[in-house]
Amino acid sequence: MVFAVDAVSILGFVAGGLTTVAFFPQVVKAARTKSTHDISLGMVSLTSTGIFLWFIYGLCVRSLPIILPNFISSVLTFTLLTLKIKYR
Repeated sequence: MVFAVDAVSILGFVAGGLTTVAFFPQVVKAARTKSTHDISLGMVSLTSTGIFLWFIYGLCVRSLPIILPNFISSVLTFTLLTLKIKYR
């Protein structure tokens, strides 16, 4: 599998990186405080599923700027979903 890295790919990596990093503070806060009361189970379930499907799509079209951030986001959102279920 060969991936081209051009200006458009760099834009995709930056966009994906920013949206991926956005989940990190929430996961850290939920893990530290053991509180997920203010997080909607429906929202985190749908977001986790959607991001995972974007990851699968990225694999299908062989787009690293879609694959990499969505894989990392999947890990973060499924972690948040696990914490939501555990601490509700």
